[in-house]
Amino acid sequence: MTDLKSFLLNKGYKFFKLKKTKSQHFVLKAKINGVQGIFILDTGASHSCVGLHDIALFNLKLKQTDKIAAGAGSTNIKTQISKKNSLKIKQFNLINLTLVVIDLSHVNTALKEHNTPPVNGIIGADVLQKNSAIIDYSNKGLYLKK
Repeated sequence: MTDLKSFLLNKGYKFFKLKKTKSQHFVLKAKINGVQGIFILDTGASHSCVGLHDIALFNLKLKQTDKIAAGAGSTNIKTQISKKNSLKIKQFNLINLTLVVIDLSHVNTALKEHNTPPVNGIIGADVLQKNSAIIDYSNKGLYLKK
């Protein structure tokens, strides 16, 4: 019998190790526009996003929007968007990615209360669905396939 990892790798998936934080979130390191950051993996987030405080860090070019976001613990979050970004998770590259830019202070405050380091953003369902993501909870891993 073939194990899950071998099966998925043979099907063209790439494997990425996830880290489980004290707050019980899975996080991973990724690069946005060539700059490394820490991101929560969030299947419930419709879009991948970056925090307002990291606009310059990731060299994001912004476009104003009238859309309002909501997330766990916060509502009426003003958003901006940044188009044509790159996302790299180890050897897995995505180009032309649109990111939502929001205030993540409520997220990082909650993480701090659990003695968990802050994050730069969230990898959401847009990236996960587009790349046929499979989360392997028992092995703390993420599989992606283009």
